[in-house]
Amino acid sequence: MNRFLLIILLLFLGVNSAFTKEVQIKFNLKFGFVKGGEAEMFISDTTFNGRPAIHYHVVGKTTGLANTLYGVYDIYETTVDAETHLPVKTIRNVKEGSYRRYNETLFYHDVDSINSQRSGWREVPHNLVDIISVFFYFIHNNPFENLSSGDGVVYPTINADKISDVSITYLREETIKTDIGTVNCYVLTPTVRKGRVLERSDGIKFYISKEEKIPVYVEFEMRVGALKAVIKSYKIDGVEQKSM
Repeated sequence: MNRFLLIILLLFLGVNSAFTKEVQIKFNLKFGFVKGGEAEMFISDTTFNGRPAIHYHVVGKTTGLANTLYGVYDIYETTVDAETHLPVKTIRNVKEGSYRRYNETLFYHDVDSINSQRSGWREVPHNLVDIISVFFYFIHNNPFENLSSGDGVVYPTINADKISDVSITYLREETIKTDIGTVNCYVLTPTVRKGRVLERSDGIKFYISKEEKIPVYVEFEMRVGALKAVIKSYKIDGVEQKSM
């Protein structure tokens, strides 16, 4: 279940908050027509060590029968530098059934090092990102108008105190219908390790609105069936947005 919700958190990583003080996005998570969970993210401007920064606060939780079976309530927080879009601090607070895991990590990109509560100081790859900031970093450094179908980038990424490469590939443009209107989208796919959850290593597709650069729809090809994440609401500075 931890892997499942970790994938869900990738929903929010394309959000562009450069021109707003606070963004709030909610998604329903569905197997077919059955709702099994919710995900919510707040993005706000802040400062870190006197520098402008952006704070991401993500909550993923099970609902209904899924909550009875798994009891998941995970919180992921990442603060990124507003200029470089690299993470400077992360917090992980995971509660899944009887399982608990908490960790804070500080990033020192000037010396390519991190300081984790769990593993201490260590050297890391240059421009290391985390699982919350990786898509935002991709979008900032790779304008979509300069991308062709099949273009991709690989980033060293830390998650659960472990570092591995995450590949992100641009597929195409596509128009889809959502509860907040018809949206013109860019389609991206991250390549992750095939395992017990995913049917294929490239079995995830993210539909990111061209106008607002936020995810509006996600498809997962899982071994147990298709999972869809559908945007429920989208607010800027507390005002609900009816369309894009």
